Amino acid sequence: MANTFKVKTNASMPGSAGTPDTLYTCSGATAIILGLVLCNVHTSQVTVTVQLVSDTNDTETNETVKLLSSVPIPVGSSLEVLSGNKVVMQDSDIIKIDCSVASKIDATLSIMEIT
Repeated sequence: MANTFKVKTNASMPGSAGTPDTLYTCSGATAIILGLVLCNVHTSQVTVTVQLVSDTNDTETNETVKLLSSVPIPVGSSLEVLSGNKVVMQDSDIIKIDCSVASKIDATLSIMEIT
């Protein structure tokens, strides 16, 4: 099994406030989220929500859960999500980002894909 380190970035998320944008979809592999940094690029405070969308069926059925829910990020600040903890993603799992203001979050996701 090969381990491949990757970074996924998206400037100005989401396209529309209240409609989460996909940052990463796990496809054909298992992925370990090593870190997620969210940066407020707006001129005032915003709130951000991060979802893990999972419909994986192995020994149980997974569901969509929030990793963050309406967490404030002050102007000019970044938020490091998970802070040293890891999240395992299975094939077809998705990370989605939403913000209270459209196009005001820059997101950087560090992952390791295991294929």
